[in-house]
Amino acid sequence: MKVLVLLTAISSFALIFYACFNSGKVATRPMNVSATPGKSTSFFQFTVNSLDGKPVSLEQYKGKKIIVLNVASKCGYTPQYADWEKFYLANKDKFVVLGFPCNDFMGQEPGSAEDIAEFCQKNYGVSFPMFEKVHVKGNEKAPMYKWLTDPAQNGWNSQEPSWNFCKYVINEKGELTHFFASKVTPDSPEFQAAL
Repeated sequence: MKVLVLLTAISSFALIFYACFNSGKVATRPMNVSATPGKSTSFFQFTVNSLDGKPVSLEQYKGKKIIVLNVASKCGYTPQYADWEKFYLANKDKFVVLGFPCNDFMGQEPGSAEDIAEFCQKNYGVSFPMFEKVHVKGNEKAPMYKWLTDPAQNGWNSQEPSWNFCKYVINEKGELTHFFASKVTPDSPEFQAAL
């Protein structure tokens, strides 16, 4: 029993260390790679469900830059909700932030849609669009996240989220342009440079 507890603790520490070590990773579409080679498709092809279960066509965001976040309520990065809400309010004429709750990293988003909505509103006043909980990795990965992480579909990127609050940037034409890992915030120099 003690060995099992010790192994569980070691594996948990290893996951947290990996997430922290990789939290600064940035991927940018290479300048010499077209965003739409061969069979790549557009981000705007997807319809996803809002947090209250209503279908939302992502095509409605055409003409704006989009920041896609995989979010969680019980993560060390959860305070970023405030950063991204502030960014969204200051820039919503040109940008939209889309939040996708995810329970794939150590069970840090266990709540129901109602729990998530209440938490976000009560603690951070989140007004940017929030969507139903999805898987961002593994066999049950949501179709939109398959697109974000498959070069055959998005044209260049294979990086999937390494932890909660990873960011994907999509341009006004529905092309994936950047990936940022967890610790990057709207004020980070690398994010500002990408704008």
